[in-house]
Amino acid sequence: MTTLDVGWTTCATSPQCAGSAWRPYGRCLAHLDEAELDEVAGGLSPGSAVDLRGTTVGEHLLERILAATHRRLGRARFDRAVFPGEVRFGGVVFDGDVSFDRARFRRLASFLDARFAGNVSFREVRFSRELSLHGVSVAGHAAFDRVCAGRDALFGSARFERTASFENAEFQGFATFDGTLFSGDATFRGCRFGRASSFRRAEFDGLAGFEAARFWAGCSMAPARVGRRLGLAGAWAGNGFDVRARGCAVDLRRLTVIGPLAVRLDGADADLEGATLRGSATVDGRGSARVTSLRGVDSEALTLSRVDLSTCGFTGVLHPERLRLAGCTFATTPRGVRFELRWPPLRWWTPRRTLADEHAWRGWSGPETDPPTAHRLAVLYSRLGTGVDDRTTAADFAFGAMEMRRLTSRTAGRWLLSLSWILCGYGLRMGRALGWSVLAAAVMAATLLMSSTSHAARRPAVSPEPPPPVHLSHH
Repeated sequence: MTTLDVGWTTCATSPQCAGSAWRPYGRCLAHLDEAELDEVAGGLSPGSAVDLRGTTVGEHLLERILAATHRRLGRARFDRAVFPGEVRFGGVVFDGDVSFDRARFRRLASFLDARFAGNVSFREVRFSRELSLHGVSVAGHAAFDRVCAGRDALFGSARFERTASFENAEFQGFATFDGTLFSGDATFRGCRFGRASSFRRAEFDGLAGFEAARFWAGCSMAPARVGRRLGLAGAWAGNGFDVRARGCAVDLRRLTVIGPLAVRLDGADADLEGATLRGSATVDGRGSARVTSLRGVDSEALTLSRVDLSTCGFTGVLHPERLRLAGCTFATTPRGVRFELRWPPLRWWTPRRTLADEHAWRGWSGPETDPPTAHRLAVLYSRLGTGVDDRTTAADFAFGAMEMRRLTSRTAGRWLLSLSWILCGYGLRMGRALGWSVLAAAVMAATLLMSSTSHAARRPAVSPEPPPPVHLSHH
């Protein structure tokens, strides 16, 4: 008979059995007698196709199939199959495509060192107990979407030659992908990890996407290599999170971490826009590491060390005073003389460390969709300056805060601040005050010299008196 909701000819033993019927028996392998099963096994050879869709596959039946094919299967279909006992596919070679969609594994499911020459699909499979794909090799595409693993799931040292998809999968136990190689894109969007998960030494040659994933017991994600991008946008992690990336883009937008966060960037770029960090957080850089955005970040204690912040936006960060900036690189004012359609029209900018937000406000950088106001910049400079470890940078931030206040002040206050800016750089440019003092002294000295010279020129000429007459005596 044909059951409409499964799409294949089902076992004639009973309407409740959804097992795929084998010709000429009209029944699934689970309902064949021993003699009939011997006939089926005798017709199998290495690389034979097997159809066990909807079948209850016990340990005895599975061993008969694997023994008859010498543990080498061709096209294998296990969709909706039920495995009531332990399942051991260790070392089995699958020459064709394999599908386990919606299968049920009641006990251990082990695929240790199995080899899949084609595509493999485990969509919506339920593993009641442990799952092991340690050391497996998949030459085609691998799909584990909406898989549910009730206990530990081991994928260590596995090799996925093409794309691997784990979207909306649920791992209720410990999950490890240590040393796993993903040669194509790997997507874990919406995954839920109930216990600790680990991706130590995992390698992603393409995209590693963990958008909206949930790590309830924390995670160690320290891939040795990510080819394109490590995406953690919208992810949530409890009990801490450890991320290490090299030479790629790291998307941490809207990331929420409860507990400590450690991000280590080796020549990588990170975007933390909108992140919520409920614990101590550190972002440590090496080489050309950059942080491109901290907009809207809500952190309790965030330390950034040795990262390039020259293009990083700070607008909207909720607690700027909680940031600690150590050994970071910032944008600088433009070099030389610039002409602008504002007063004064001609300016010569002295070297000063600035925020990328000021560049956007002044129009020095590319077009900004929502440029900050001068008032917000003044607040940012003031509050960020308390967490800068470099005195020169802190002084430049204080100068920037005063500059923004001058530009937003009313007429009287603006004239006073402008006078302070011109004379001594708001008290932060003593060289400017010294220059004015030297100039004033030079002008005074020149004035005195010119006055003295002019006074001497106006004095009347005095004719010399004739010498007194000489009287000669006559003797």
